[in-house]
Amino acid sequence: MRSKTVRFFMAALVVVDAAMIALAFVLAYHLRLRTEYPPPVKIPPLSDYLGMLLIQVVVLLVVFGVYKLYVIRRAASRIDELYTVFVAVSVGTLITIALTSLVLKGLDYPRLMLAYAWLLTIALVGLGRWLLGSLQAALYARGVGEERMLIVGAGRVGQMILQAVRRTPKLGYQVVGFIDNDPDLHDVAGAPVLGSIDTLAVNIRERQIGEVIIALPHASHQEILDIISRCELEHVSIKVFPDIFQIMASEVSIGDLDGLPLVSMRDVALRGWRVGVKRAIDLVFSAALLVLLSPFLLLVALLIKLDSPGPVFYSQERVGLDGLPFPCLKFRSMRVDAEADGPGWTTKDDPRRTTLGAFLRRYSIDELPQFINILFGQMSVVGPRPERPVYVEQFRQIVPRYMGRHREKAGITGWAQINGLRGDTSIEERTRYDLWYVENWSLWLDIKIMLRTPLVLLQGRGY
Repeated sequence: MRSKTVRFFMAALVVVDAAMIALAFVLAYHLRLRTEYPPPVKIPPLSDYLGMLLIQVVVLLVVFGVYKLYVIRRAASRIDELYTVFVAVSVGTLITIALTSLVLKGLDYPRLMLAYAWLLTIALVGLGRWLLGSLQAALYARGVGEERMLIVGAGRVGQMILQAVRRTPKLGYQVVGFIDNDPDLHDVAGAPVLGSIDTLAVNIRERQIGEVIIALPHASHQEILDIISRCELEHVSIKVFPDIFQIMASEVSIGDLDGLPLVSMRDVALRGWRVGVKRAIDLVFSAALLVLLSPFLLLVALLIKLDSPGPVFYSQERVGLDGLPFPCLKFRSMRVDAEADGPGWTTKDDPRRTTLGAFLRRYSIDELPQFINILFGQMSVVGPRPERPVYVEQFRQIVPRYMGRHREKAGITGWAQINGLRGDTSIEERTRYDLWYVENWSLWLDIKIMLRTPLVLLQGRGY
């Protein structure tokens, strides 16, 4: 059933892509006919461009295949996919122009029409894939074509993976159970422990497992290789949860010291032009957003005054870049005496919230004044969320490499936040995600996080 579903969606992708490419070409032709500037030249009928249309469709489908756009991935990011579509369409359009000039030598085509076709193809192919992806997610959530999964390791990491699978039924995974060498474990978080690693191959075969996740971050390389070899004999997909070194050494270089080979860790701190680009984006984005949202911000401020006694804004000391404190601005969402008994961790259904504050926190509206912090250079749009000094002091004692997250400015949104790690969640996992962001920073990663943030906020999971 699973393989049939995968083949169906792969075939459907090809058909939808071909239809969208052709539709974009036809729309581009008619759009050029109606464009007043530059003045349209005499354009032949659409039938004269059918050869070019055929070349466009075939070339783009081949290029899509080269860029692995027909590999069905359950957990693929739609933003990453759209970026790949953008690159593939750009490359395919250039190839189409070259082939058209070579094969259809007498054809005169408007250059502006090709520009329209390029833009429309990116938009329509992206739309078609989003619609098909939504259908795919809906079917997976109903158990159609689901992938049966085993998790090797029933510890904290294994349970975290189990919860992640349960939170996202649209991925179409069914966790059959755990494999663990602890003989005292029989049921973990509602999932059965099916046996030791020695029974892995038998469980894969008998339970028709399609994917195995190895959740043993502290296992030796030899142990991991042994587990992988057991899985490979059964022809299943294998994923390994990385250990701390793998995360830390995401990019290394090989050098030598007088002939002695050495592995150099990447300098992960933002330097040079990258700092300037990130700061420029912060300034432009925050200034534009504050201007555009100013009427809404005034309305929120008025509602806060009418809802409960106290100031509109709430300034709280947080720790940012290089571990330095700064006053973090927020709309007040709690009673004035909320911390009369000392600082407390915010929890779901926190009784200290005001009536309006519950709504503001749910959709993170209370954090909008932090764009003022960005203008002052104290924060960035994207980065690790800032914590209070009292919690930073606690976490640095118990969480390895916790202070590494302060090598970049704190952000309003971040990699951990868009992956569901905010509020009363595991600080160890949040730190892991923050460190991954710090050590893998790129301009595209920031853009990706910024694009995904509104989708996460609309789900209303904040508190």
